[in-house]
Amino acid sequence: MNAFCKNALTLPYKIMRQIHKITLLMFLAGGAMAEEFVILAFGDSLTAGYGLPQADGFVPQLQGWLIGQGADVRVINAGVSGDTTAGGLARIDWVLDDSIDAVILELGANDFLRGLSPAMARENLDGIMQVIAANEVPVLIAGMPAPGNFGAEYKAEFDAIYPWLAQKYDMPLYPFFLNGIAEMRGQRDVMGFFQPDGLHPTAEGVALIVDDIGPFVLALVLAAD
Repeated sequence: MNAFCKNALTLPYKIMRQIHKITLLMFLAGGAMAEEFVILAFGDSLTAGYGLPQADGFVPQLQGWLIGQGADVRVINAGVSGDTTAGGLARIDWVLDDSIDAVILELGANDFLRGLSPAMARENLDGIMQVIAANEVPVLIAGMPAPGNFGAEYKAEFDAIYPWLAQKYDMPLYPFFLNGIAEMRGQRDVMGFFQPDGLHPTAEGVALIVDDIGPFVLALVLAAD
């Protein structure tokens, strides 16, 4: 099984997901938003849609899901394949402009795949959050827990980054970007939702990710509206 998919949901996350579903129903009852809401999807190859036709990537599928819920939303693809947290920090200033209403932050996988320092990843992600906070833009922090390849201490230090960021900046945390696939454990072979490299989701895998994270993104939109 892919190491990413061994991360289980926590009870608080399940409770938060139910709250967001209730919020979604309230939104639908009240009607759609008055004007287009622009979301910057800022991440690595998982955000960029590596190995997939453009229409099947995370950003187009998420935008379609949100529009399907009645939201007037445009999602901008700011995913760069192979990007580390350092790469994200280097480019956040020029991709975040006045047109952006909210950000989805998904970075970190390439850091731990290369065995880079968790302390440095934390510093880089903190720097990214500082830039976003200075622009007063809300953020959904998408966590990417590390596998155990580099030992329990490395994993614990890396995994702690995302809750720490969420608490420091008082922003919502989606604990595991690939959770929509991970939830299928026990029902299907989750590796069938990944491309042959075992790291990047297929179009069907992306759809599962979007179905799971979608209510969190919509809740972010509502909170900022």
